[in-house]
Amino acid sequence: MMFKASSSRADRRLNALLLLLTSGTALLLALIMLFLLNESWPFLISWWRNGGWHDFYQPQGWYPLEGRFGMSPMILSSLAVTVGAITLALPLGLGSAIFLQFYAISPFAQSFRLLLNLLAGIPSVVFGLWGLTRLVPLITSWQPPGASLLAAILVLSLMILPTIALTSASALASVSKDLVTGSMALGLRRKTWIINVLIPAAKVGISRGVLLATARALGETMAVMMVAGNVVQNPIGLFEPVRVLTANIALEMAYAMGDHRASLFASGLLLTLLVWLLSWTAHRMSNSSKGANLNG
Repeated sequence: MMFKASSSRADRRLNALLLLLTSGTALLLALIMLFLLNESWPFLISWWRNGGWHDFYQPQGWYPLEGRFGMSPMILSSLAVTVGAITLALPLGLGSAIFLQFYAISPFAQSFRLLLNLLAGIPSVVFGLWGLTRLVPLITSWQPPGASLLAAILVLSLMILPTIALTSASALASVSKDLVTGSMALGLRRKTWIINVLIPAAKVGISRGVLLATARALGETMAVMMVAGNVVQNPIGLFEPVRVLTANIALEMAYAMGDHRASLFASGLLLTLLVWLLSWTAHRMSNSSKGANLNG
């Protein structure tokens, strides 16, 4: 009885500690959102009174000194860089995960996993430095100016590749072994049961990894800023220089004042909301998967 009472007290203390930590995290997030909203509020009010969403369809350009804060070129550039990077990194990452789980021999698989972990831990500025000194000159020799949407996509896809590969490998590893043994008992070839059985079974985990990589791609600053060219214009071609929202904040915050400063905070608020939307989508997918498993 004494043991049960002591265990019960320890559980209550642990629950109280976890509740305190969770509440602190939620409070910190709420304070960050309130801070961003408070700093960007003057711009949001002015922007809404002067046309609101109309500016996204007829951009007025980004000329802060003239009081013109058209963000649509940078929003489109951010989306173009992110979508391009995911398009390249997803098949490579998924292929790496399949190779790691089902084809690589044990010593090589361990070395390959270590390589992916090291690649995931490389600072973004190192990727940017490599892209600036090696990739940009290579693109310049093909199609000037070199610093472009294509360079940003290639560097960013390399950065998010290990995230997709490692999360996809974990999702594939978590699939029930009964599916594998059942597929083998039916005489299916390895390629067939990987593509038609295991990948569909692990699609929720793979999708969550892709959403995580997308969030990182949206929030990346330094590497993209170093290779994208930083020209405020719509992303009309792969070889054209562009500027993304994160790079714009980093480049202009040091000297921004008044509405200009508020517009940069509004950019940060928009990015935060986009990342929150991705996280919410991943959470919904996870809950849907659990519900389907319970019903099954």
